[in-house]
Amino acid sequence: MDISRRDWFRVAGGGATALGGLVASGVSLAPATARAQELRISQAKVTPSVCPFCAVGCATLVHTVDGQIVNIEGDPRSPHNEGTLCPKGAATFQLHINPNRPVKVLHRAPGATEWEEWDLNRAMDRVAELVKKTRDETFIDRLQNGKAVNATTAIFSLGGATLDIEWNHLQQKLMRGLGIVAIENQARI
Repeated sequence: MDISRRDWFRVAGGGATALGGLVASGVSLAPATARAQELRISQAKVTPSVCPFCAVGCATLVHTVDGQIVNIEGDPRSPHNEGTLCPKGAATFQLHINPNRPVKVLHRAPGATEWEEWDLNRAMDRVAELVKKTRDETFIDRLQNGKAVNATTAIFSLGGATLDIEWNHLQQKLMRGLGIVAIENQARI
């Protein structure tokens, strides 16, 4: 049997109208909603958390079963978001379970065509080495007029909207301590 688009909307609209009629007549859907919620996450451990995407700090509830995340949703007890999440926050679950998410450090040497897997300590040491080398080569103590500036203009720092406020604070202190003046955040761009 072929169902046309019009037939589908007629049936779906009828169901929505019936549901709306029940709600309008005073029938509470809370027990059915609560039962559906209970079935979905009945065996899960709930851990309160914070959405990682911006500085608002929307509260989330992370549901785990045997250490694996099975659901992430807004926390209705939060005064910030009252259980709601923006589209980025609502997609946090997919961020965690995406099989394409990089979980290892990959390095491609200059001129190379292939990526090489590096140990995290090796990668961190290399980043620190390059930052120090660049800072030492480009550091400016004073301007030509004698004014002290203690800055380097060869390094740029870009923070991301997925970083929490504590990390942004530490990054700001580190960058300022190194004399980096070009500091920006993705949320402002």
